[in-house]
Amino acid sequence: MNTQFKKGVLELLVLIIVQEHDRYGYELVEAVSKIVNVNEGTIYPILKRLTNEGYCETYLKESKEGPVRKYYHLTVLGKKHCNDLQKEWLTFSNNVNKFLKECKK
Repeated sequence: MNTQFKKGVLELLVLIIVQEHDRYGYELVEAVSKIVNVNEGTIYPILKRLTNEGYCETYLKESKEGPVRKYYHLTVLGKKHCNDLQKEWLTFSNNVNKFLKECKK
């Protein structure tokens, strides 16, 4: 997949996945990787930025399988940002798809 396409949609994917339910970092990497191929080095900077911007909060939770895990949770601001990005994405992708169909005529 074109890396520029991927960069443009990763924040939205992360927000939608965390909105479903709180996730820890590696779990989030695995969920995003089911949609687009990414590695940990791509997702963690996005999580840090989303946290710094107030869209996510973190908390620590004990794990039965290893060390304590840092979970990410969407704030009210994060939920609004997620909804706004979804609307923008739908408008953008619909416009691009419409253009592509018109060009095939």
